[in-house]
Amino acid sequence: MPQEGIAQVVRDLPTFHDPNLIVGAEGFSDAAVYQLRDDLLIVQSLDFFPPLVDDAFTFGQIAAANSLSDIYAMGARPTIVLNIVGFPDDKLDLEVLGEILNGGADRVQLAGAVVGGGHSVRDMEIKFGMSVTGVVEPENLLTNSKAQPGDVLVLTKALGTGFVTTAFKAGKCGEDVLAAAVAGMIQLNKAGSEAAVECRASASTDITGFGLAGHANEMAQASGVTIRLQTDRLPLLPGAEELARRGNKTRASTTNRKFAEPTMRIEDSADPTLQEFAFDAQTSGGLLISINPDRADELVEKAKARGAENTCVVGEVNGQQDVSLILS
Repeated sequence: MPQEGIAQVVRDLPTFHDPNLIVGAEGFSDAAVYQLRDDLLIVQSLDFFPPLVDDAFTFGQIAAANSLSDIYAMGARPTIVLNIVGFPDDKLDLEVLGEILNGGADRVQLAGAVVGGGHSVRDMEIKFGMSVTGVVEPENLLTNSKAQPGDVLVLTKALGTGFVTTAFKAGKCGEDVLAAAVAGMIQLNKAGSEAAVECRASASTDITGFGLAGHANEMAQASGVTIRLQTDRLPLLPGAEELARRGNKTRASTTNRKFAEPTMRIEDSADPTLQEFAFDAQTSGGLLISINPDRADELVEKAKARGAENTCVVGEVNGQQDVSLILS
């Protein structure tokens, strides 16, 4: 659903008042946070979507990694998940569903969490995802609302999954290019999250359907700052730039750009193709982390050492200006 539609719906919902609800539906948070004890918070989120790839096991891995990502964005550790399934059991063999669930379980095990069950409904198309609960100590909680002027911005995964999956569906994408995108999508954001907590990052968010520009814009507005992204520093998936130049955009790219335009400025120095990667809808994308420049190199090194090899600095945080986001 477009961001403006979601924002309208959320504005009309009743407000819940509970002193233990640390982070709720207001703002642009990645997950809800509830305080259980003075020294312990629980973090909860859910996500699901239809398949992006043909292989059922791989789809399960991607969907699970994507669902776990919101927990990692908050600096938390996933503990228990519940599966959410829509499946046309009157049309497809249940072995397909088994492969999807096994793929999801594979990523949950890698995260050190457990699957506690779930719920399924008959649907016209396959949908799969998870409701995830995690835990975090109050001092380690990360949100997208505390980016500080002077911080630099670190991104932990390469961009371009939207271009790649769109080209794949149209039969215009090589197997090696798709394989690189899949490897990124099934990668957990655990590496970036742990590095961000260790390096005392200011803020964090994960990059998914609204694209880098959309989620960076949310961070900027929530923090009361202006974010500058340098398009020539964005890490790109192998082969994705060529696919972008050939016009393999998702429909979400257009809506993501349209939503960002009122609070964004694109400078002449921004390459027309590279700037499109800021609007490309990502599936199970990386973390965008705001951190003091004195610890940025340490963060990059720690994330890479844990396997997030595309981690790099992509921008900076400035004091609040006339726009929330600048692409240069």
